[in-house]
Amino acid sequence: MTRIAAMPVTAAEPMARLHLACFPDEPWDAEAFGRLLALPGCFGCIAWLRGTPIGFALARDLGTECEVLSLGVLPSQRRRGTGRQLVGAIADEATRRGLGSVVLEVATDNHAARRLYTALGFGRAGFRPRYYRRPDGLADALILRLRLNQNACLS
Repeated sequence: MTRIAAMPVTAAEPMARLHLACFPDEPWDAEAFGRLLALPGCFGCIAWLRGTPIGFALARDLGTECEVLSLGVLPSQRRRGTGRQLVGAIADEATRRGLGSVVLEVATDNHAARRLYTALGFGRAGFRPRYYRRPDGLADALILRLRLNQNACLS
């Protein structure tokens, strides 16, 4: 059973390793994670399976909404509900903080993530052309928003 736990602010090194495993084409290093985790309002969670981290979500409280900065699940663990649990944990925390929505960016060519976000109720809020680097070029990004019901949580 996957367990979701809060991401400690001291998790920069292990998060960088997990990010590399999830996003080998565009990994974030420990220094970048350290800077993000030190930002006011930054919070995250880690998905654990039998004592091993298999996914993460990192977000920031922007005052009126929550921005998901990065969300990843190990390739070997995808399509098992972990991404849904991570988004749910971020939305639940945003709801607890009284925020009105969760916003994130997703590559237009990331069909699995787009299906997940659509199933969770995210809608299109914007578009960023040529936003993500790919080995063979650039991919566009969709900006998606989930309006939060302040009386209910996703998970």
